[in-house]
Amino acid sequence: MTDLRPETRVVHLPKPSVHGSTPITVPLYQTSGFVFDDPAVFADGMGRPDGAYVYARYSNPTVRALEEAVSDLEGGVAAVAAGSGMGAINTVLLGLLQPGDHVIAQRALYGGTAHMLHDLSERYGLQVTHVPENDPQAVRDAVRPETKLLYLETIANPMTQVADLPGMCAAAREAGILTVVDNTFASPLLCRPLEHGADIVVHSTTKYLSGHADLVGGITVFADDALYRKVWSYSCALGASCDPFAAWLTLRGMQTLALRMERHCANARTVATRLTGHPAVAAVHWPGLPDHPSYELAAKLMPDFGGVLSFDLAGGREAGAKFMSTIEVALLAPSLGGVETLVLHPATTSHRFLDEDGLAAAGIGPGTVRLAIGIEHPEDLWADIARALDAL
Repeated sequence: MTDLRPETRVVHLPKPSVHGSTPITVPLYQTSGFVFDDPAVFADGMGRPDGAYVYARYSNPTVRALEEAVSDLEGGVAAVAAGSGMGAINTVLLGLLQPGDHVIAQRALYGGTAHMLHDLSERYGLQVTHVPENDPQAVRDAVRPETKLLYLETIANPMTQVADLPGMCAAAREAGILTVVDNTFASPLLCRPLEHGADIVVHSTTKYLSGHADLVGGITVFADDALYRKVWSYSCALGASCDPFAAWLTLRGMQTLALRMERHCANARTVATRLTGHPAVAAVHWPGLPDHPSYELAAKLMPDFGGVLSFDLAGGREAGAKFMSTIEVALLAPSLGGVETLVLHPATTSHRFLDEDGLAAAGIGPGTVRLAIGIEHPEDLWADIARALDAL
């Protein structure tokens, strides 16, 4: 059946047949290379992604199963798995851009992405123009002859602005430039950017796709086969390849993605709603709140609003430090998308590369705290958060 819903697709992931039967789960091929009888087949496999398996840096059956599964969920033609989310992002940026090229990027970006764009600007003369995530006209106004791509995030890290994917992608397509969308915060269960006109989608599979905080990985999904083959070739040279065991763990985690995302979103709604009424909290940033600037757009694009929220403490950085040292159920740790609730201070961790002006442009204040909501019982989560807030 080809019309299965995503919630069913993540359970019935594609699996390779073996001697006339199909395993229930994807096997782990923990091998660095493959042996050949025919030199011609060996040589052919070195030159294309759909040839024989040759070497794990080029491809591997377990990694290929992950690529096919995520590509299927996103509605792409093919995918390239990487050793980390930043590995996937850098494979795209370095594989498609040249010195002197121009990139249009939304203002609110994950700190690692913002740092990489800044680094490419300083070292290779990459030109970067930042625009609001919901202003297609700003994209049109920013386009130059040397513009190559538009970079967006479905839900921005950490202030949860939602990109106007249909409008922004349409503006990029009018100008003949590619659109790359980081869909990590939404996952394919909440949004599929290719359906809104994106050309490339990236994920940190470390997060929701794997879901258990036990691996690091990334993946890039393509709407166009020629573009996929170009980036695959560069990925082989770059060496940011995905380990088979990490791919196997990601596939294992993906089968519960639908259930986990439902609980992440429900818990985030409970916490965000209650935070809005606490006197120690100056503002709450979650696109499912009616007063969030992206609320109406998010409601059109997604069936739910994600499991990450941020809030500003009235007491600033000192209050944030005390809050994070007081909580117990929520864990002070990097990353997100696992079953545990995690908390961090973006200005000093994920976005530490930004100066004060850069933080302000992204909407990050000195008292901003990010919560990546897990799947614990919501009352236990709130009791822990409320206790830490009351201590302020």
